[in-house]
Amino acid sequence: MPERRREQDGAIAGTGMGGAMDLAASEATTLEGTPGSPGGAKDTGKPRSLWSDAWRDLRRNPVFLVSALVILFLVLISLWPSAIAPGSPLSCDLAKAQDGPGPGAPFGYDGQGCNVYTRTVYGARTSVTVGVCATLGVALLGSVLGALAGFFGGAWDSVLSRGTDIFFAIPVVLGGLVLLSVVTSNTVWPVIGFMVLLGWPQVCRIARGSVITVQQNDYVQAARALGASPSRILLRHIAPNAVAPVIVVSTIALGTYIALEATLSYLGVGLKPPSVSWGIDISAASPYVRNAPHALLWPAGALAVTVLAFIMLGDAVRDALDPKLR
Repeated sequence: MPERRREQDGAIAGTGMGGAMDLAASEATTLEGTPGSPGGAKDTGKPRSLWSDAWRDLRRNPVFLVSALVILFLVLISLWPSAIAPGSPLSCDLAKAQDGPGPGAPFGYDGQGCNVYTRTVYGARTSVTVGVCATLGVALLGSVLGALAGFFGGAWDSVLSRGTDIFFAIPVVLGGLVLLSVVTSNTVWPVIGFMVLLGWPQVCRIARGSVITVQQNDYVQAARALGASPSRILLRHIAPNAVAPVIVVSTIALGTYIALEATLSYLGVGLKPPSVSWGIDISAASPYVRNAPHALLWPAGALAVTVLAFIMLGDAVRDALDPKLR
């Protein structure tokens, strides 16, 4: 035993510090590539990245799978509502006002004799359109402004930071009541524009902080030392590594924008008839909720499920993209 111990010590001492570190690294690589290793990953010859690890975690997360299936169903019925909903959402018969479920109307009829099932299905198109377009606009505008502020700093950063403070001071619902009350258009674009106008400061601050954190890394400093242009550093080295927080916040905010559109439509300043919206249907069904509760419960339930699905999706994406939670 003493001789074997001396042989092992001599072998380690003979390799030097670098040899011992190389041996440890090779053993770690071997364990990682072994199918029976704790990670269970096979050696594919490609380095693992944050996005590949995140996708692997998302596929194993039941919360992500359930929310993704619900959102996929909403997208499909938004594109082809006539495939599952008979008739037109604007076709009403006052003789059937407040009637309960019946043939061709499993959700019953509202106070105007409209098919609640058909209007609920067609209302998904409005909600998904507003949510997706508002989220894309907010993410794009906020990311660009925040990245420029965090990368260049100076006076541009100071002016933009004070500008975001001003927008944060505006109450969202009160701002919608003031700004949208003068709009006469029945389309979704004024509502989307209002959401982008008041929603970009949050994403801007998150993008700014993420860019400031990422540009302190060694690979960014090495790119600067090699003479890379600011645009190349920002687009090739900083943006891909700083976009994860923006994606998480935007995914969660999408459900919030859908709820905000329904709130503004309920208050009468968002979408207006003859547009089809869950908020409009909830507002119209509120006065006679005791006589025909089905006219309110179904669009309200669809709205709640949609918002919950996007929030759950955002939470799953956040857990997958946050290295601290691994």
